[in-house]
Amino acid sequence: MTISVNTIATTQKPIIAADRKTSATSAQHNGDDVLVRVEGVSKKFCRSLRKSLWYGVKDMASELTGQGTGSQNLRAEEFWAVNDVTFQLKRGECLGLIGRNGAGKTTLLKMLNGLIKPDMGRIEMRGRVGALIALGAGFNPILTGRENVYVNGAVLGLTKNEIDEKIDEIIDFSEIGEFIDSPVQSYSSGMNVRLGFSVASTLSPDILILDEVLAVGDIGFTIKCLNRVRALMSNAAVIFVSHTMQFVSSFCTRALVMNRGSVISYNHNVNEAINCYYGLSQTQGSTSGTGGAIVHQAQLTKEDGRSDLNCTEIQQGARVQLLLTLEILIPSTQASVRVYIDDEAQSQLIGYPTMETINKPLNLSQGLHTILLPLGELDLNAGSYSFLVAVFDEHSQEILTRRSGICPFRVIASSTMWCRIVRPVVAKLIP
Repeated sequence: MTISVNTIATTQKPIIAADRKTSATSAQHNGDDVLVRVEGVSKKFCRSLRKSLWYGVKDMASELTGQGTGSQNLRAEEFWAVNDVTFQLKRGECLGLIGRNGAGKTTLLKMLNGLIKPDMGRIEMRGRVGALIALGAGFNPILTGRENVYVNGAVLGLTKNEIDEKIDEIIDFSEIGEFIDSPVQSYSSGMNVRLGFSVASTLSPDILILDEVLAVGDIGFTIKCLNRVRALMSNAAVIFVSHTMQFVSSFCTRALVMNRGSVISYNHNVNEAINCYYGLSQTQGSTSGTGGAIVHQAQLTKEDGRSDLNCTEIQQGARVQLLLTLEILIPSTQASVRVYIDDEAQSQLIGYPTMETINKPLNLSQGLHTILLPLGELDLNAGSYSFLVAVFDEHSQEILTRRSGICPFRVIASSTMWCRIVRPVVAKLIP
C-alpha cells in the first residue's frame, strides 16, 4: 500500500487539507524515485493558550468558508516553529536532520507523518511510512506488545497474514522475549524503543522516520539498529534526527541543519553540515571559587605564531598554544593552575597541570602573571569545545577561582568518529 499525503498552499490562499490516496504499486513502479518532497513548508504556533484557542476557532471558520488559514503574517504571541523548509529525498538516500533543541525538527517530522498540518507549503510522501517520532508513539499502553504490533501493521495496511509472517522477526529483533505478551505500559523506555524501532523498520517501509530513537538503549542494540537502517536504505528513504554526530556522519548521505525553524544548511557533504551545526553552539561560562584569583584574559593561537589571535576554528591535528593572563590577589599564597578542555556538555576531556619542571608544579605568588601553555597537537574529534581554568592554593587546596567557557572553539575535521580523541597511527602489516 502506498500512502500519499499532499498538502498544497500558496502565499495568496493556502490550502491545508490533507489529501490521502492509496495505491498498491505506485511507490514501487513509478519511474520517479523521489519519495519525499517538501516545498516551502511552514508551521506557526502561539505562546498563549487563550489566544491559541481563539486563533484555532477563527482558522476553522476560515477553512470551512474556503478562505484558507495560512498567512505569512504572525499574529500576537505567534512564532514560526518551522519556516519555509524545502528538500527532497530519493529512494536509497538518508537525510540527517540536525539542529539544537527547539530548532523545529520534531515539528517538521510530525507534519511529514501527517500528525499535524502545515500552515503553508506542500508535502508529498510516496510509499508506506514507518515512523518512530516519540518514545512509544503509536502504542496503546493497555495492549500487549504483540497486540500493538498487529495494530500498527493494520494501520500501515498490512493484512493479518502479512503480519503473521513478520511477527517472529519483529520479536527477535526487539530482544524483549517473553515480555512481548505483557502490557506496553509495563515496559521500560529501552523496551519501548526496541519494539518501536523493530516494528517501524521490519514492516517494509518505503520511508522511515526516526527521531532521536537511538539515544535510549545499550550500544549493542544501537549498532544493530544502525545496521538495519543501512540495509533499509537500499530500498527506502530514511529521515534521521540525532544529536549524536557520529551516527549522522556514519550513514547519512546528506544533512539539513535547522535553527529556530529555518534551514541554515542543506548539504550533500554531511561533514560540512555537521561543522555548521557545531557553529551553533553557545558555550555558557561560569565563575566560582573564593575570589582569591582572577583570570583576566585567555587567547588560543596556533603554535607557529603566524596566526591571528583568538582562534575560533582549528583544523584537527594543528599544534596550538594557550596564553593566559591571571592575577593572584591573596598575599603569602602559593597558587597552582590547572587547565582543562571541556566539551559541549562542560565535561572535562583533557587536563593540563601547569608545571615548572616535569616533577614540580608551577607555583604563583601574589601579583599579575602571564603563562604560555604549549598544548601540542589538537587531536580532538570534530566538535565544539572550550577551556576551563582552575586556580587553587597549593597547600590548603582551596579553589581561588574556577572559570569555565573560556575561549570557545571548534575543531574542523574531514570526518566525525565515535570517540573523543583522534590520533592516527601508521600501521605495519606483519607477514
